[in-house]
Amino acid sequence: MQEIVREGRLYEVGGCVRDALLYRLEDVKDRDYLVCGIPYERLTEILKRHGRVDLVGRSFGVIKFTPFGAAVTYDVSLPRRERSTGPAHTDFDVDFDPSLPVETDLGRRDFSINAMARDLTDGALVDPFQGQRDLHDRVIRMVAAESFAEDPLRMLRAVQFAARFEFTIEPLTLASLSANASLIATVSPERIAEELNKMLTRAARPSIGLRLMQETGLLPHILPELGPTVGCEQPGGYHAYDVFEHTLRIIDACPPRLHLRLAALFHDITKPRHKRPTEDGATFYGHEVSGAETAKHVLKRLRYSTDIIRDVTVLVERHMFTTDVGPKGLRRFIRRVGQRLIPDLLDLRRADVVAQGMGGTTGDVDRMEEAIREEIERKAPFGRSDLAVNGQAIMAAFCLEASPLIGEVLNHLLEKVLDDPAENQPDILLRHAGEYLHHRGYDQSVH
Repeated sequence: MQEIVREGRLYEVGGCVRDALLYRLEDVKDRDYLVCGIPYERLTEILKRHGRVDLVGRSFGVIKFTPFGAAVTYDVSLPRRERSTGPAHTDFDVDFDPSLPVETDLGRRDFSINAMARDLTDGALVDPFQGQRDLHDRVIRMVAAESFAEDPLRMLRAVQFAARFEFTIEPLTLASLSANASLIATVSPERIAEELNKMLTRAARPSIGLRLMQETGLLPHILPELGPTVGCEQPGGYHAYDVFEHTLRIIDACPPRLHLRLAALFHDITKPRHKRPTEDGATFYGHEVSGAETAKHVLKRLRYSTDIIRDVTVLVERHMFTTDVGPKGLRRFIRRVGQRLIPDLLDLRRADVVAQGMGGTTGDVDRMEEAIREEIERKAPFGRSDLAVNGQAIMAAFCLEASPLIGEVLNHLLEKVLDDPAENQPDILLRHAGEYLHHRGYDQSVH
């Protein structure tokens, strides 16, 4: 990079500068660079001598650069001005110019804490909007008055940063966020989900951001299904908080795994719909089933992956499990939840107890976890693939063609071995299969 330094100015910009000043070096995942004083073609020529260059961002003055022998790719850009030109805020009128000063480029950024640059020639900090002061004061401040109108996603970024760094949003920025909240509906679901993911996985207390979303009016435009939980009391002596506050607290109490915190977000979302007053308080029967359906609907709307949707819906639908089960019930529990998700479901229950605010303990969950571990180590059968016979064996033994009936037989056999793992032997299973088929009207004998 000596050629760049000789011919122009090279700066580190954005989040890596912010995180270094916060001494959060573990958060520095990407390093972005800005080059002033060198034309695009000349900069490309220099970089090609040191690594692979990808010009996919040519119209924006951005070069993707991968140094020889490195596994990381950097964004290297020229200073630019930009203006949103589309209602979905994905199209921008970009004017990049190597003669623009670094301060002009920083002026297009969202918040003062992200509008700083480090001059790599002498290490000087370029800070035209007092971002370092705002870092010290733990404040989120917009760079320009039109910041949120230019790109409404910045509103969600504001609450995400507030949660992640546990900063406050300064009054003018907060007022502008509230005034522009409805514009978040113009942002693509994928961009919204990306910021939600950062808040849920990078913040120790995502509740800070979710509470700000509710207070500023962002929440109804992103997660309207959560609205009825606000103020929905849970009488009966099991909860100290309404459903919304309980939801915020369980999210905070969960380990920062995305599917787990999403499950916490949705686990009680339909409780208001199921609330039925009783003499002792209220019941919410069935909320876990409808909550799983709501989670699936919302996550599809926000374009989450099939894997995430599957895991979250299982956790929401199963979160009301009882820990008072014997060996048979334990095996069925493992079967229904799946071994991969059991640790998440148990962590969700632990967080649920904490978030109830009643001082409850989770010794029963710990004991259940140990019992599950022992059951798994015994290699008890939990799925059809664990059976001592398969579909081919059933078809051969009873001269049957492939059909849904084979699956029914295998499910019947699985229920038998879940009750008694000792029955998982070929001769015993074939006898049970014959009895089942006879009951269904098939009188073939075992060959």
